[in-house]
Amino acid sequence: MRLLLVEDDNHVAAALSAVLTRHGFQVVHARNGEEALQAFLPDDRTPQEQEPFGVVLLDLGLPDQDGYEVCGKIRKRTSTPVIMVTARADVRSRIHGLNLGADDYVTKPYDTGELLARIHAVSRRTTTGEAPAPAADTAVCLGPVRIELPTRRVSVDGTAVQLTRKEFDLLALLAQRPGVVFRREQIISEVWRTSWEGTGRTLEVHVASLRSKLRMPALIETVRGVGYRLVAPGGAAAPDGPGTPGGTDRPDAPSAPESPDAGAPRNT
Repeated sequence: MRLLLVEDDNHVAAALSAVLTRHGFQVVHARNGEEALQAFLPDDRTPQEQEPFGVVLLDLGLPDQDGYEVCGKIRKRTSTPVIMVTARADVRSRIHGLNLGADDYVTKPYDTGELLARIHAVSRRTTTGEAPAPAADTAVCLGPVRIELPTRRVSVDGTAVQLTRKEFDLLALLAQRPGVVFRREQIISEVWRTSWEGTGRTLEVHVASLRSKLRMPALIETVRGVGYRLVAPGGAAAPDGPGTPGGTDRPDAPSAPESPDAGAPRNT
């Protein structure tokens, strides 16, 4: 798989490239944002070099452009998965990156095994297809929220809402059965197609991002120690009919940024 590494520190890039090469990746190194964008333009390279990138590792601290800006430009040109790599660990920075189209977010310092697992997770999603959607043929309507399954479009009160692939997959999964609690492990397995524990924090960031984009923080409730459930406005039912959540489940404040729940997968 060809991998585009966008990193301005040559020493870091050389060490990481060596590790990635040992794991079977063909690494192309871009030292700034302009080189990264140029790497997606067709030129007179050989057919092997013209092979599309499977993943982009994007450092946000670039010398010529802000990494967020570069991510937005890449997303306009291609659907190649983008993993942001940065020392900015706050939730707002993660949400901002996901809103711009990043597929995942890794904070420095990171474990090499963690990074490789995330690369394989996003590339596996690309090659195996999207997560299962509800059984309906056209759309799911949950109060003002309309989820068009074939076109993967979402709108609130008729206004389109731009979601990333993972955000749509997560929302579509929860929309299968409003009111029913989906365990964190189940969500990670079906949306990220992995059982790797480090994905737990990514799940929380995606939930927070969905709440922000839909401007309906009460739509997705957190059930402490268990997972998440979708609360349909006005008691709307899913295509398969609503479920009944357990009486002992207690959601926390849905409008606040997520914190790792007790019993949730540990972030490494």
